[in-house]
Amino acid sequence: MDKRGSFGGSSSDDVEAPLLPPPPARDDRAKERPPSSSSSSWVRALLAHRYPAVASGPAAAAAVCLLVDLSVGAGGAHAHAHREARNMLAVLAWVFLWWVTGAVPLAVASMAPLFLFPLFGVASADAVAKAYMDDVISLVLGSFILALAIEHYQIHRRLALNITSLFCGDPVRPPLLLLGITGTTFFVSMWIHNTACTVMMMPVATGILQRLPRGGGGGDAGAHEEVRRFSKAVVLGVVYASAIGGMATLAGTGVNIILVGMWSTYFPEQEPITFSSWMCFGLPMALILFLALWITLCHMYCSNNTGKALSAHLDRSHLRRELSLLGPMVFAEKMVLAVFGGLIVLWMTRNLTGDIPGWGALFHNNVGDGTVTIMMATLLFIIPSRKNKGEKLMDWNKCRKLQWDIILLLGAGFAIAEGFRSSGLTDILSDGLQFLKGAGTVVIVPVACIVSGVITEFTSDDATTTLVLPLFAELAKAINVHPALLMVSGAVGAQLSYLLPTGSPSNVIGFSTGHITIKDLVITGLPLKVVGIAALTILMPTLGSQLFCTDSRF
Repeated sequence: MDKRGSFGGSSSDDVEAPLLPPPPARDDRAKERPPSSSSSSWVRALLAHRYPAVASGPAAAAAVCLLVDLSVGAGGAHAHAHREARNMLAVLAWVFLWWVTGAVPLAVASMAPLFLFPLFGVASADAVAKAYMDDVISLVLGSFILALAIEHYQIHRRLALNITSLFCGDPVRPPLLLLGITGTTFFVSMWIHNTACTVMMMPVATGILQRLPRGGGGGDAGAHEEVRRFSKAVVLGVVYASAIGGMATLAGTGVNIILVGMWSTYFPEQEPITFSSWMCFGLPMALILFLALWITLCHMYCSNNTGKALSAHLDRSHLRRELSLLGPMVFAEKMVLAVFGGLIVLWMTRNLTGDIPGWGALFHNNVGDGTVTIMMATLLFIIPSRKNKGEKLMDWNKCRKLQWDIILLLGAGFAIAEGFRSSGLTDILSDGLQFLKGAGTVVIVPVACIVSGVITEFTSDDATTTLVLPLFAELAKAINVHPALLMVSGAVGAQLSYLLPTGSPSNVIGFSTGHITIKDLVITGLPLKVVGIAALTILMPTLGSQLFCTDSRF
C-alpha cells in the first residue's frame, strides 16, 4: 500500500513527472563534465522514477516462467494444469512485487490482474473482471460513502470530544483519558474501515496533544518527559484501537471482507459468514485485545506524575469549550446518524439464528450485507440537508475522496483467490504444509496465525490475506480439518500488523505524526501480538466451534 498512508487520487508528482529524464544540455560545460557525472545522473533518474521497482514485477514473472517447474513427475493433462499453476504463480509474483515496492500506485497495481490473467492464460477477461464487483465490495463502497458523510459533518469530532471530556476527569486522570480516546476510536472503527477511522481520529487526538508543550525549551524536564510519553500513548492508542476495533465487524476492515468473499468462493455449500455471525466471534476477540492495549499503554507510558504534568495544560473545560464551538446538532447530522444507526440494525438482523430467521428471509435470502449498505448510502443522496435550497446530505462532489484503491485491492484479492483455485496452485502449495495433518487445534490455530502475522508486518494486511487464505483453504481440505480453523486464524493473524510502519496505513499515519518511533511500535505492539495469538488459540476451539462448527471434519 502507499506507505504514506494516503488513499485515493493521484499525486501531482505522478502526473507532472516526465517519463524520461531530459537530455543533457549541449554546451561547453557539458563537454567539461566528467563521464561519471552523466552516468550517475541517469542512475538517480532511474531510481527517482522507480523504474527498477517497475521492472521487478515483469522480471520476477519471467523468472518464474523460465525457472520454476511445477510439473516434475507429471504428464499429459497434469503437466498442462501445472503450467497454468506456474503462470498463476508468475502473475502473483508480478502483482505482489508491485504492491510491496510501490512501483506504481496501489490502485494501478491492483488493476494489473485485469490484463495479466488473460495474457498468461489464467482466466478470461470477463471472468477476472467479475471479481472486481460483488456484494462484498458493495458493502465496502457503501461503508466508505457513509464514512465520508460522518467526516463531512464532523460527527466523529463531536463524538470524540463528548467522550473524551467525559473521561478526562478533573483533575486530569491519564488512564481514563486514554480509555476515552482509544474507546472512541475502537467504537468508530467497528463501523467504518480502520484506515478511514485512523485518518478521522488522528487529527482529533493530535488536536488534544497540541495543547501540550512539545520538546525541552526550559521548564520542568520531568514534566516534559511525562507529556512526551503520554503523547506517545495517545498516538499509539489511536493506531492500535482502530486496527483492533476493525476486527470486530465485517465493515471494519478489508481483511474480514476478503475472508467472507473467499469463504463463499471456496466453500459455497457451507453456511456463509454473515455480519452477525462474525461479530459474535470478532467482538470478544477485539475486546480482549482492547483491554490488553489499554493496560499496556497505562503500564508503559503513564506514571503517578503524568496527571500532574497534564493538568497544567489540559482540563475538562478546554474540551467543553471546543465542543461548544461546534454548536448544537443540526438536522443533517441527526439524519446521517439515523441512516447509520438504521444500517447497523439491518446488518445485525438480516440473519439471526437457524430457528429465528432474519428479515432476509422475506426476500428469499437474495439480499446481502452489501445490498442494504448501498441502499442506505443512497438515502444520503435523497434526504435534504436543510442547509441550502435543494441541497442533499451528500452529493457526488463530496465523494471525491472515496478510497478507490482499497476497493480495487479487494477486487484484485478476489481475482487472485479465484486464480489460485482454478489454476490448481493452491493444491500444489498446500503440500508443503502437510506436517499439520493430524495436529490438534491448539497447534493448527497458532501456526496459521503466526504465518500470516509475520508476512503482514512487511506488506498490507489485505495483501497478506489475499496471499494466505487460498493456501489455507486448500490445505484444510488436504489435512482434513474444518477450513475455518485455518482461514479465520489466517485472517486474524493478518490484522495483527503491530510492529512496523510497513504493516498498515494506520501505522504510517501514526508514525508520520512524529510522536512515535519504530521502537515504540515494536515494544508496544509485541505484547499485543502475543495476546492476540493466545486469545485466538483459546477462542477458536471454544466460541469458534459453536459459530463455525469447526469440530466437524472435511
